[in-house]
Amino acid sequence: MISITEWQKIGVGITGFGTFFILFGILLYFDSVLLAFGNLLFVTGLSLIIGLRRTFSFFFQRHKLKGTSFFLGGVAMVLLRWPLLGMLLEAYGFVSLFKGFFPVAFGFLGSASNIPFLSTLSQKFQGSSSMV
Repeated sequence: MISITEWQKIGVGITGFGTFFILFGILLYFDSVLLAFGNLLFVTGLSLIIGLRRTFSFFFQRHKLKGTSFFLGGVAMVLLRWPLLGMLLEAYGFVSLFKGFFPVAFGFLGSASNIPFLSTLSQKFQGSSSMV
């Protein structure tokens, strides 16, 4: 069993709030204050979940420097009240940083047919799309 510390639980909550503020800022036509607050909460929560040393070693690996520079540059642009440009830079940096994780996530979603609720939901969507 994996033990989760109290700091990691707090980090998950802070990351969740950061994601919420980012999405809410996008919903409100790229409100720069909400986006900046969401960015700060997201990065803080990530560092609480995996630790400061691992966060720095993740972001500053040699092959991830391009993605890191775009992501952190996007955060800086949002903080300087250029929200649209900042979010575009962040999105490119995020995809560049986590491109190795996407096949794992899609593999998990592909095996979601073994989960009872998700399998009935996916069968319902497949049934409704075949009727069109």
